[in-house]
Amino acid sequence: MKDIFCCLEKAFDCINHIILLHKLEFYGTVGKFHLLIKSFLNERFQRVLIDNTIANNKVPCSSWEEVKSGVPQGSILDPLLFLLDINDMPKRATKDTDIILLVDYTSIIVTNSNDKHLKIVMNEIFMDINKWFKTNLLLLNFSKTHTLEFRTRNLNDNINVCYNKHRISNTTHTKFGGLFIDNILSWKCHID
Repeated sequence: MKDIFCCLEKAFDCINHIILLHKLEFYGTVGKFHLLIKSFLNERFQRVLIDNTIANNKVPCSSWEEVKSGVPQGSILDPLLFLLDINDMPKRATKDTDIILLVDYTSIIVTNSNDKHLKIVMNEIFMDINKWFKTNLLLLNFSKTHTLEFRTRNLNDNINVCYNKHRISNTTHTKFGGLFIDNILSWKCHID
């Protein structure tokens, strides 16, 4: 069994409002509740503090710009809206795969006893998931995305996963949703 742990680039900031609102409508969020969520997302403005010093009684800031993507962070709705936005991703799973969503963590588990088939399936599902990310205007952080093979102590990890010249690094342990998991499920990393 091999797992691909995916890390998105600025996940909560990249949620496209139009895509999210269409998905919410598809899931049955209509009428006043849909308008409430739409007003929660739209017509928000932000600006950036350029320098922390005050000159001529003014704090230098950029001009106000409308926020067109991302969920406002700090409310209980953030993780819920994010999960609703990526809720259709697990439908990409194939026979030998399972996709687990945990807020902004995504784990793709691939199981097959044949190493050659495992490698093919892993690369196919990873390509498919990346197409899904691209379609939904989300970006994968390749430097924080890696694979972990759950195995007995005497096996070697020899399966590489690639996408558009990005080779995903193999690791022996990772952090997923607050848990430190290692490739032999000893929990030593988590306890340490």
